[in-house]
Amino acid sequence: MSRFFLAISCFLFISTIVRATDVKYCDDNAQYQVKVQGVDISPYPIARGEQVTFSLASNTDNVISKGKLVIEVSYFGWHIHSETHDLCDETNCPVAIGDFLVAHSQVMPGYTPPYNKTNRLVSVMSGGKKLEPNGPYSLKMKMLDGHKELTCIKFSFDIGFGSSVADM
Repeated sequence: MSRFFLAISCFLFISTIVRATDVKYCDDNAQYQVKVQGVDISPYPIARGEQVTFSLASNTDNVISKGKLVIEVSYFGWHIHSETHDLCDETNCPVAIGDFLVAHSQVMPGYTPPYNKTNRLVSVMSGGKKLEPNGPYSLKMKMLDGHKELTCIKFSFDIGFGSSVADM
């Protein structure tokens, strides 16, 4: 009985620190070379001022020897951040045919407007109104090989009240 309890406890703990989120393609009609099955965000909820990892479970029918990731972050539709990374820094290159994982980690800014569990922005902007169900932040990620777009996905997320240098 105690092993069963331990196994259930571990599962519940892990399920609270990792979240799989729904992914949408930027263009539903595009024939992307890389298919993304899902994104895991760890830890979840995301805490401001703390490191977070976005892991993309992906699949390709072609070998990928190089490329770059272009990441754009928006807050309520307003572009707030962009960055570009070498694909081979985020996964093992060359990427073989089949399944592969792209994992990007970074520390969230110390000041980000939090979003509480009732999905209302904790600021004057909300006016007490219910906002986007999946969070006010959206991430768009393009995987490029030169000028060729291998995939383009987008998903929403929120940032909780976690620690912050400003809180100390």
